[in-house]
Amino acid sequence: MLYPSDHVEWLEKLISFDSTSRNSNLDIVTFLKEYLESVGVKSEVLFNETKQKANLFAVLPSQSGATTGGIVLSGHLDTVPVDGQKWNSNPFKVEAKGDKFFGRGTCDMKGFVAVCMSLVPQMLKMPRDRPVYLAWTYDEEVGCLGGRALTQYLKSKQIKPDGCLVGEPTSNKVIVAHKGICVWRVYVKGRAAHSSYALTPASCNAIDYAAKLIVKIREIAEDIVENGANDRFFDVPYTTMSTNVINGGIAINTVPEECTFNYEFRNLPQMAQEAIQKRVSDYVAAELLPKMKKEYSDAEISIDNLAQVPSFPDVEEKDPFVALVRALTGDKETRKLGGATEAGQYALIGVPVLVCGPGSITVAHQANEFVPKKDLEDSCRLVLNLVKKNQGMKAHM
Repeated sequence: MLYPSDHVEWLEKLISFDSTSRNSNLDIVTFLKEYLESVGVKSEVLFNETKQKANLFAVLPSQSGATTGGIVLSGHLDTVPVDGQKWNSNPFKVEAKGDKFFGRGTCDMKGFVAVCMSLVPQMLKMPRDRPVYLAWTYDEEVGCLGGRALTQYLKSKQIKPDGCLVGEPTSNKVIVAHKGICVWRVYVKGRAAHSSYALTPASCNAIDYAAKLIVKIREIAEDIVENGANDRFFDVPYTTMSTNVINGGIAINTVPEECTFNYEFRNLPQMAQEAIQKRVSDYVAAELLPKMKKEYSDAEISIDNLAQVPSFPDVEEKDPFVALVRALTGDKETRKLGGATEAGQYALIGVPVLVCGPGSITVAHQANEFVPKKDLEDSCRLVLNLVKKNQGMKAHM
């Protein structure tokens, strides 16, 4: 098989796979694995529970026999859908126009994967006293599910790299922290009845009680803004909390039996996710559900977690990996993201991590998504120099 030879050809090949999160990603994983095997690099396919998706974890081993230290190059293979978007070109075929490459995932974040894969032959030729790891994941766009599984795999295998570079689109600017995300679904069950029996023992309005909880969530959110932690380096400098989806009722003349709604919060690293959620759960258990059961003894309120991504706390600037990336990029600024990445999951297992990659988050997920050609070229230089300079660096313990 003829494989791509440079980062442009790699980008073209990777974009040709429709790896939207709702689809299996086994075709793109298989292609990557077969290429790595063709150049003598061992990799492991780590399946999810359904066996329809997988992470790919590859190791370019050290020539010294060292099994600690080294650099993890991290990226996700899934993309968001193109449904309903008005593209000027085929989103699954790279279009070069001016100084940009257009296509779904060019920016978020197959561009970085293409960069790293194109550098494998050069990395294999260089002297290595530290390993190089390629960590490609599934389902980042729907809750960083693959990242959670992969970082737990690293922990179980006691793999302790010097650092991890997550190549999310930052226009190659260094990101040193980001918020966490928790998404919750609330199910409220009352008692249906003809609307003429509203506010009688014959009915219990699920929407009414869902609304009471939504109001409480808003009160908690406002209190957090007023009295919670604040960090000026974030665009929105406080933890946010909002109800964003709701569904309930079947007819205007029927008291609704059921109502569901989803809410999320995006927490600063200084605020524990568990503590925020406890305020909601305590209100339901101590006040709302007992009141509802007085109307209808079989009433129910359940809260289920749909997604949870840990925050990425501020890096330790004196860490050798952080200092190295700072030196290579010349970037000394403090930048923090309101969104979440897999960086928080690496930080959770004690791996020094930074987010820095080609493309801008402002065009990610949009129609006519693109990555500047220069961003890819700059990312190639950064990754190659990072791997080179890491050799001989003191291993992370």
